[in-house]
Amino acid sequence: MMDVDRGIRVAVDTGDVTLGSEKSIQSLKLGKGNLVVVAKNSPETIVEDVKYYAELSDIKFIMYEGTSVELGSVCGKPFTVATLVINDPGDSTILETLG
Repeated sequence: MMDVDRGIRVAVDTGDVTLGSEKSIQSLKLGKGNLVVVAKNSPETIVEDVKYYAELSDIKFIMYEGTSVELGSVCGKPFTVATLVINDPGDSTILETLG
C-alpha cells in the first residue's frame, strides 16, 4: 500500500492527474489516462462506470484500499478524492510498480 501511496503522491506533484469522479469518467470516455484509481468506499455506480470505461479504453484500473478521505490526503488535498486518473505519472514509478 505504501508504494501505491507514494506513487500516487509523486504523480500528483510532478505529473498530470485528473481528480474527481465526474472529470475522471469524462477522461476515460475520451480514452485519456494511463491508470485510474478508485477509493474502496466510492459509490457502486461510480465504481461500475469507471471500470466499464477503463476497460473500453484499455486503461489500467486499481481499487485503492483506503477511503476517499485517505486518498485525498495521499494526494495532498484537503478534500475527499473518490476517483483519480493518472494521465502522466511525471517522476512517479506507479505504472511500472503495478506492471
